[in-house]
Parts: sequence; C-alpha cells; structure tokens
Amino acid sequence: MLSFAHKVVRATRQFIAGTDEPALWTISVRGRVVGSLVSAAGERRLAWFDGADRSLVNYAGPLDGDIDDLARVLGLRLGVPVELDSLSV
Repeated sequence: MLSFAHKVVRATRQFIAGTDEPALWTISVRGRVVGSLVSAAGERRLAWFDGADRSLVNYAGPLDGDIDDLARVLGLRLGVPVELDSLSV
C-alpha cells in the first residue's frame, strides 16, 4: 500500500500534469539525472543529457498521459526503474 506522502506526491504530479501551467520534472535512473521533461503552453518536451541511454533518447511515444505511466514506460524500455521528480518552476 502506498504511504500517505507518496499518494500526495502522486496526486500533485497528476494535477500539475493536467494544467497549462509550466512544469519541470527530472528523469533519473539509479539516482543519476539523465534528462528532463518540460511542460509549457499545453505541450511537453523531453530533453536528454549527455550519456543518457539510447533506449531512452530514442523514445518517440506519447507524452500527454500520466507522469507515473511515462516513468513506467521508460523503465520498461530501459529494463530498470526510471523516476520522474517534479521541480518548482
């Protein structure tokens, strides 16, 4: 069962993801930030840092769904968990 804090974080992510307000997430693998997801003006963009795994860099799938679902899809592509962490904009 999810802890209360995890539920609050997940709900906040979903709320932010569903608005036109600017938002920024870091994308981490094994504690290392490998990219970012930016949401602005109703559109999302992925940016990958040098050294990011090619299976992530080549992702061309949808970005308009749930943030946790995107993390799961990226993790399946990579074969290890991927975390998206919301930052203040």
